[in-house]
Amino acid sequence: MNPAKALLFAARPKTLPASLSPVFLGGFLAIKAGEFHPLTFTLTLLFSLLIQIGTNYANDYFDFIKGADTSARIGPKRAVQQGWIEPKAMWQIALLTFASAFLIAIPLMLKAGLWSVLVAALCILFGILYTGGPKPLGYLGLGELLVFFFFGPVALAGTYFLQTGHLTNAVWLASIPPGLLSAAILTANNLRDYATDAVACKKTVVVRFGLLFGKRLFLSFLLLAALFSIPFSPLLPLVFLATPLNDVAKENFPPLLPKTARLLLLYTAAFCLLV
Repeated sequence: MNPAKALLFAARPKTLPASLSPVFLGGFLAIKAGEFHPLTFTLTLLFSLLIQIGTNYANDYFDFIKGADTSARIGPKRAVQQGWIEPKAMWQIALLTFASAFLIAIPLMLKAGLWSVLVAALCILFGILYTGGPKPLGYLGLGELLVFFFFGPVALAGTYFLQTGHLTNAVWLASIPPGLLSAAILTANNLRDYATDAVACKKTVVVRFGLLFGKRLFLSFLLLAALFSIPFSPLLPLVFLATPLNDVAKENFPPLLPKTARLLLLYTAAFCLLV
């Protein structure tokens, strides 16, 4: 595989709705509030996207170094494990991606204030520490919590604040469903990788508490997302009829991640149409 195609593959496009959807929702709510700045929105979208891509690149590198990626892997192939990209090069590309995200965020930080520098730095730091460092957070079972927080409240409320300069209770409430759906995407990933993660001592929540708990956690995320969507429109929970229940019941985990990502996109579109 040529390097450009390998990098696109390693960016894991099927997971990217997690970073795109909350920014679109935050921008939509800003439009509803009568304030929208296209350049600010574009920079916010690029920052969020690059943070996730950088994290995916870092995961590709660190999971290989720590032995979590092997030939027995069920999910999509990893670029470093397949030999498409050298480990050192992947790490350098991940750092370059994070640096690009920070540079893009400079106008946003100047607009928001000094406190936002800390937020941007934390986004990058946790992107690295998710699978990097001596105590990787993803290996400790903290992945879902981090994903919910950064791809829910931080991304959506941050987008809205950059547009309007203030926050409301409705904005915080709106940030919960995309955060839960993004956490469900990660749980789908961890259900699929349960066997290889266990061998590599990657103690995700699913490895710690078992497949049954993982399936219940996945469904709980979606149920809670449906419940928190009701205040915005009683029709929004109908979106969750597209939940891939059959795949969960039959433990057909490989298609679960892309289907959950599509559910997040469907929710985003429905929210913008119905609210």
